[in-house]
Amino acid sequence: MLLLTSLGAIVAVWWWLGMPVNLVRAPIDPTDKVQCISYAPFRNHQTSLSPATQVSREQIAEDLAQLAEISDCIRTYATDLGLDQIPELASKAGLKVIQGIFLDKDQQKNRTQISTAIRLAREYPGTIIALVVGNETLLRKDITVSDLIATLRSVKAQVSVPVTYADVWELWLSNRELYDAVDFVTIHILPYWENVPIPAESAAAHAGAIRRQIAAAFPGKEILIGEIGWPSQGRMRESALPSRINQARVVSEVLDLARRENFRVNLFEAYDESWKRDIEGTVGGSWGLFGGERRMLKYPPNIPVSNYPLWKLQMCSGIVLAILTFVAAWLTLRRRPRRSGLTSWFAVGISATAAGILFGVAAQKVFLESVGVGGWLLWSSLLVAATISPVLGAHGLMSGRPPPSLQQLLGPKGYWTESMLLSIYGLALMATAVIGAATAVALVFDPRNIDFPFAALTMAAVPLAAMTLLNSPDKGSRPLAESLFAGVFVGAAIYVGFNEGPANWQALWTCAAYLLLGASLWRARV
Repeated sequence: MLLLTSLGAIVAVWWWLGMPVNLVRAPIDPTDKVQCISYAPFRNHQTSLSPATQVSREQIAEDLAQLAEISDCIRTYATDLGLDQIPELASKAGLKVIQGIFLDKDQQKNRTQISTAIRLAREYPGTIIALVVGNETLLRKDITVSDLIATLRSVKAQVSVPVTYADVWELWLSNRELYDAVDFVTIHILPYWENVPIPAESAAAHAGAIRRQIAAAFPGKEILIGEIGWPSQGRMRESALPSRINQARVVSEVLDLARRENFRVNLFEAYDESWKRDIEGTVGGSWGLFGGERRMLKYPPNIPVSNYPLWKLQMCSGIVLAILTFVAAWLTLRRRPRRSGLTSWFAVGISATAAGILFGVAAQKVFLESVGVGGWLLWSSLLVAATISPVLGAHGLMSGRPPPSLQQLLGPKGYWTESMLLSIYGLALMATAVIGAATAVALVFDPRNIDFPFAALTMAAVPLAAMTLLNSPDKGSRPLAESLFAGVFVGAAIYVGFNEGPANWQALWTCAAYLLLGASLWRARV
């Protein structure tokens, strides 16, 4: 009965997690093209941070042919690294271009960017419909306002297309002297990144309110929302949750608002840019409406959107893990008969159910949040440790043994545990403690781009807590290593919980896992 209840809970939760949502308007619909969309051509290991990157004509042409099916316009951000080929290829694909000029502290590079953009605007007057001189340059403090205004006026004098500058909306309000230097105002509204993050369900209304505020501050100027979007994956910021459903919803509602209120909007962005994950975390590489590597549309029209499109596979894998946990408990009792109370079986059931529900979530997070070889090794190791924990934890619960201490794993031979299975479990616990502590420290000192490992940590913490509560002796000395880890987990949980705020359930869940791990390690005795 306990097994059936566990499996039923796993099925019910995964049915709820995988439930698709039908949107009133498809985010991307070839029969109703979006006005404009940001485009950067970088794929695989290509990055805009390396001068050696050179994007081929064939790669750009392939992308533009795909984008022409869903939009009539693209926005670019620079003219180097092969991006100067975009206007010519866009003209062949029937696309208009809002041409970007990237400005930073390198004056020589700025001059090259500007001269190339001016040349392109003259060569492709029917394709380039505007020049964006600088993108968030003031936000990065790469240039002064006076120098930017001088640059804008210099460019305007040499081209016949409208000229603008693009930055977050707050920068426009604090630099109103830009009014006379631009032909129209280009603002970025990214609700996820606001100083007070905006939840997805309020993002479109927030964008509308900000646009009206800017229009009142700059009367007589057209207001283009030059960037607006939502990430499909990554860490929460307060109540702002990156997810597939939320990304599709925000894009759908913003496009509907733009149609009703008749304003121009450029979506951010066309393709996921994996290179941004190195500097901005999972969120940075998850703003695209197409996948970055396979170039597949995330939300085909007439297909409901789910946060877990592979939920049936994830559910089945969780069911298998839960069954293995129960089997491990049953086999332990068969090989080493002992009086095992109902409490131990309930502990096994809770561990199995938690693992069955969370395994698919943890596995998906590994695939979506791992960056580079080091990232894959780190998160895969945590997933392996978390997967082992409920199965071998069930063995420990039914054998009546406490979790092995680090001293029993790494100390002199006389301290080693005699059970091979418990030794393996101990290694899993050690990996969980080390990797978990590393994430805890990172969330304290550099949290902006760190994902919350709530799923894997919970899979490991629940069976450890059960074994510690039911099997650990009350007497004995408290080991130093476990005490240090416990201190790190408890301290980080308190700080992160207050720092991230009560609306961030990912943070609160992770903090709860830290506290459970910390309390369990504090109870260890040798």
